[in-house]
Amino acid sequence: MDVWSSGRKLVLAAGVLFLASIVLYNLATLSVLPSAQHPDHVPTRSLQHPVIPGQSDLDHVALYDQDAGLLGSDPPAAYDLSEPSHTFSALLDALGVMQSHFFAIWQGQWPHAIDWTAAVMGTHVSATLAAMTETWRYSARRQSHHGHHEENQARENRINRYFTQITSFYFGENAFSLRTQAYDDMLWVVLGWLESIKFINLHSQLHYPPSTNPDEDVKASRGNSSLWYARQFIPQFAHRARLFYDLASKGWDTSLCGGGMVWNPYLAPYKNAITNQLFISASIGMYLHFPGDHNSSPFSIRNPVRQPTGLPPAKAHDPQYLENAVEAYQWLKTSGMTNGKGLYVDGFHIKGWTGGKNGSTGTGKCDLRDNMVYTYNQGVILSGLRGLWEATGSKDYLEDGHTLIRNVIAATGWYNRGTRWRWQWSGLGRNGVMEEACDSMGTCSQNGHTFKGIFFHHLNLFCSPLPQTAFVEGSFRAFGAGRHLFSWHERQCREYGSWLRHNAQAAYVTRDDEGEFGTWWGIPGKNRSPAEHDMTHDEGFGLPSDDGTDYRNQGVPIDEVWRLPEDQIWQQNKSDDNDSTAVKQKANIDEHLSRHTIWDPNDRGRGRTVETQSGGLAILRALWQVVDLER
Repeated sequence: MDVWSSGRKLVLAAGVLFLASIVLYNLATLSVLPSAQHPDHVPTRSLQHPVIPGQSDLDHVALYDQDAGLLGSDPPAAYDLSEPSHTFSALLDALGVMQSHFFAIWQGQWPHAIDWTAAVMGTHVSATLAAMTETWRYSARRQSHHGHHEENQARENRINRYFTQITSFYFGENAFSLRTQAYDDMLWVVLGWLESIKFINLHSQLHYPPSTNPDEDVKASRGNSSLWYARQFIPQFAHRARLFYDLASKGWDTSLCGGGMVWNPYLAPYKNAITNQLFISASIGMYLHFPGDHNSSPFSIRNPVRQPTGLPPAKAHDPQYLENAVEAYQWLKTSGMTNGKGLYVDGFHIKGWTGGKNGSTGTGKCDLRDNMVYTYNQGVILSGLRGLWEATGSKDYLEDGHTLIRNVIAATGWYNRGTRWRWQWSGLGRNGVMEEACDSMGTCSQNGHTFKGIFFHHLNLFCSPLPQTAFVEGSFRAFGAGRHLFSWHERQCREYGSWLRHNAQAAYVTRDDEGEFGTWWGIPGKNRSPAEHDMTHDEGFGLPSDDGTDYRNQGVPIDEVWRLPEDQIWQQNKSDDNDSTAVKQKANIDEHLSRHTIWDPNDRGRGRTVETQSGGLAILRALWQVVDLER
């Protein structure tokens, strides 16, 4: 009893000391807080030291003072994007703002992103690093050797700083949760880590001596100074890409519609454009860039002798990946998933499907089409088509990609510029500027905020110069382009230059004073008052069509079409609200106009986010690499 009493006293004393330490810490912290953090002062984000969760004020100072301009101009500069030489500087600033404002290195995460958008953010950072290293390769060729060493050192330091954030994200990514989510969520993970592997290989090839030693990755991990240290991460990145590809592949289904990927195993069967496009791009990416994997984790004990067994090795350039990509694209192309404008609609349900043990497969066909059009549904397939050309040598894949891009450009109202109908909705925007249907209404979710950046990322991959020499390794062959095909592809992509610059400029003017991009690039004017320009009453201004289900921004409907039969929630929550989405969204704009004299539409809804910033980053990167970079 005495021992128990003494123990209670020790616990009580420890608790008191702990609470006292918290009080003393808070009092000490309050005494040194800048005035902007005191309760009587309205908090504002400092332009000089943006708030990064988990870092002290001294960390902010060190972050900027250690290497001036490393994370972007401070405050962000304004560049004239009509000058090609300014695009790269604007790109570096956009990356700097994205990482300094939204990434928390101590967490290895963009804390306000959701799991799948975080995977896309990682993809954008790796792709931008690839653009940086490629740019500096070409600029080094044109420079004198005076001061060359110091400049290269500064550039390498910048590359390494951002790359360490990618490695931090490898550990911060919510991989366990993603394994239980929809198949498209898993495939974003695959594309993200393949992009990181591609960057490591590119940077190593351009700036470090090549090695023919098969154990080079092992040597890099042991400190071989002739190899870039980042190569030691390739096996880990490859393992994660392989795990998620294998998990997502379970979504391929031939029992309905003769093939195609199911979007979400927890809902009624829905074969949508994005999941199938992701499967195509991930499959061909695995075929071309996956280096193999010998990591047997995670282990399984499902065998007769109950001995733990691991995953079997996965080889590089497995022909099965190529077969999957070819089969999936053939299914998608013949599925009827494009509309009259040549754009991909969202997907298909199966008429009469009720599922369950006593249910019915209905017609078993993809015959209940949802006509919603999203920008990213026009983009992800582009990188897949580019990869399919490289793996097969068939020009048809490139021609399909260019046809889709031209359809997209037309659907942004590019050919209505300068007419009275320039503000009319054209299917994917107005006045030549790409727009998500939710942008003008301020109703975009984190999903919608991410879509345009995804489109421009994959367009950029599609339009990168074709390799001119074939690569052969055993039975694996990657094709090279002859002179005529190389020039044809480059010429086609150059023709998109004016449209890319138009969109980049539209996106760029949405930045606020801290350099953060907004989501609605197509706004007729920035900070206009209703008296100056009431866009909703322009003769040609049109709202997007509500033909389709905007489940990416409004949520998955609670009804028998989308939900499983055993999910009775839809029967209990049927809505009797028959107002069309367009009417509600028009009211949203009118209400905002009535309450604001001077307004910034990009402050509505979720405002500026890491996802909207990634959109600005992606269009600047596309403009730079497709148009302005002198190779």
